[in-house]
Formats: sequence, structure tokens, C-alpha cells
Amino acid sequence: MKKRVLSILLAGVMAFSLAACGGGSDEGDQAEQEGGNKLTVFAWDPAFNIPALEAAAADYKENVNPDFELEILEQASSSDVETAVTTAASAGDFSNLPDMVLFQDHYIQRYVADYPDAWTPLGDIDINWDDFAAEKLDYSTIDGEHYGVPVDNGTVICAYRTDILQEAGYTIDDLTGCTWDEFMEIGKAVYDKTGKALLCMNSDGNDLPYMMMQAEGVSQFKDGKPYITENETLVTIVEKLVQMAKDGTLLMPNSWSDYTDKAIQGDQVAGVMNGNWIIPTIEKVEANSGKWEITTMPTLSGEEGYASNGGASLYITSNCSNVDLAKDFLAYTFGGSTVTYDNALKDGGVISTYAPAGETDVYNEGVEYFNNQPIYADIVEMGTHVQIVEQSDYHYSARNYVGTAIVNIINGADTMEALQEAEDQLNFEMGN
Repeated sequence: MKKRVLSILLAGVMAFSLAACGGGSDEGDQAEQEGGNKLTVFAWDPAFNIPALEAAAADYKENVNPDFELEILEQASSSDVETAVTTAASAGDFSNLPDMVLFQDHYIQRYVADYPDAWTPLGDIDINWDDFAAEKLDYSTIDGEHYGVPVDNGTVICAYRTDILQEAGYTIDDLTGCTWDEFMEIGKAVYDKTGKALLCMNSDGNDLPYMMMQAEGVSQFKDGKPYITENETLVTIVEKLVQMAKDGTLLMPNSWSDYTDKAIQGDQVAGVMNGNWIIPTIEKVEANSGKWEITTMPTLSGEEGYASNGGASLYITSNCSNVDLAKDFLAYTFGGSTVTYDNALKDGGVISTYAPAGETDVYNEGVEYFNNQPIYADIVEMGTHVQIVEQSDYHYSARNYVGTAIVNIINGADTMEALQEAEDQLNFEMGN
């Protein structure tokens, strides 16, 4: 296990810093007695969420507690965090868990339900939750109790190569507030003119159906059970995806690496629809700087669509040695500091779901790669419109079964039979 000890030696006056955030020397003494000024945390991405945590630690150290230290215990992947919680719970011993963990949004409800003793509810933490996108908080709010503080923003972007659109006679405005039928018409024209697909997604982890349904306010689950064959919206979306694949306007590489390295970075596509964390992948092709712009999603009705895909939040474990310090750290940084969010964006590309962050100069600065569009402020604003849909612990299983059904339908299977098989497999896995 790699360890990254964040030790930022910044000068400050203790009494003044604590007074500025409503504390005092007595509170500092109490923190020292109850666990000191150090916290530990699991995180896994040295290019993304770890720089965000480093930014938060530096902010808290400089402006609140000059003795603060955050030890980041780097994991190879998010699944390592899940395994650590499972292992601790199975042994009935949480002593090997850190004070906090970064945890994937789509999995947290299952882990709180299965291992309730692993977590510390946030209770009276000093955060104005109304400043965060409601859809993001829906993951980490369980039975009315907040468990997590959002870190990144999974709001979906539709990114398009404006030069390729222009070659086919269109602009990004034609794809803003359009129906999926209109999108398909434009996609066909782009493909016929340029040979580029207007949409892409890896076939072994197809997130498109989920994102498209969320933009319609519909889920793959209903009352805790799979909602597939009787879900008219899902069936319609699947049929459109199949048609786009047959028309050449939807490219479906076999793997994630083919999706990122060949489809996107290999200039095989004129459009990308995914969580905004895909932006660094797009930006790796320096020659395309200034040629991309982003907008909202198409919908079946033609209203501008909004969805979210991916993301993680910070959680305090039951092994936390100083819960008050952890709550204060989270509340001050990711709970409301634009300094934290500005630096997390600059250092790691982490975009906030905290609405006031979108008002800063850093967020409103035009991004040269995206034709000087202020994409970060736009993404934060878009995130406030994402609808809450029913979530499930089996989100990724549903994604995989529906994705397999789409591949089978493209290859000649009957649509409803393939979807019925997906539903049956999901029901079996869920024990229904």
C-alpha cells in the first residue's frame, strides 16, 4: 500500500485561525486530547481525487488549524476501498479502517445497509446542504440521515467537435435542446459526410441507457425491483441506440481502453456523452484544442436533458479517532470553501457540485481547449437540474445486463426477448 503523507508547513496564528471559524484554544486543546490534529483517508486517483484532498488539507491547515495533517493512504482503485470495508465488517473489527474513506456514490447505500456499524452519520455537521445538487446528495442520504460530503461532480456533458459539425452543415446549437430523432438525423449526416460517429460508448460497460433515462426522469428500477421490459422509455431508448449503431452514428468499442484511446483520442468520433470526468481524456489530443464545445443532452421530447454518471463522496468511518475534527474538516473544505474547490479544479480537474463554487473567477474562466467556453461554471449549473431517479445497489449489474442485451439485439436478437433475458438475470442476482 502506498502512503502519501501530506505535510504542508504553512505559518499561521492558531488563536486567530480558530477564532475565524468560530473556534478557540479550548477547542484546539480538546482536539489534541481526543485524537490530535491528524486524520487519515483512503483515496485512489493520484491525478484526480488525491490532488483534491491535498487542496482541502492545505486550505484547512492555512485558514483553520496550522497543526493539521492529512495522511492520504493511496489505494490502487476504488474497489480496494470497498474490499477494505467488507473485510473489516466480516471480521467485526473496524480498527484497520482510516478516519475517512472516499467512496463511490453508486455503491454507498448498499454498504451502509450491509455494514451499518462501519459508518459515522454526519448528524449536526455545519453544512448548508441546499448548496449542493439534490441528485448528488440523494446517494449519500439514507433514511433521512446524511452520511457523506460530495467531492466531485458527475454531471453529464455532451461534447462535440464543432469543426466536424460545420463540415456537415450544423452547429452545436442544432444539438442543444434537440430530440433524439433530430440527433440521429444530424448524426447520420455527420457520418455520411465525415465518417465520424456522433456518439460513442464502450460495449462492455454501456452507460448510455442509464444517462438517457435519467434525463427523462426514469430509472431502471421501480419500487426496488428491475424495471426493464415494462419500461417503455427504456425500450424506446434501446431501440434508438440499436438503430444508431446500425447507422454508424454510434460507435461501440469493445473495451474501456478502446473507448478512450482509440475512439476519443484516435479521432474516430465527433461527439462524446459521459460524466464530465471524461474531459481530461478529450483534452489529451492537443491538436484538437479550440475545436470542442459542450452542451446539454438530447431528450425524447426535445427539452434540454441533464444526467449524472459516476462520482464519489467522503465518509467518516466508525474507526475515526477524532470525529469532531473530521466533521469540521469536511464542513469547512468540501462543505463550503471555494478555495478548496478552486484548487481542486486547478490541480486535479475535480469539478464541484457545490453551487457557489460555480460563481468564482476560476470556474468562470474560459477554457481554451473548449473554444474559451466557461465549461466549469456551465457544468455546475447543469448539475442543479439533474433529476433524482430511483437508485439501486445493483446499478452496475443492471447496466451490464442491459448493455449485453443491446449488443445481442444489434447482432440480430429480438428486442423484447433480449431485454427479458436481462431482466431475468438481474432478478436472479437480486434474489427476486
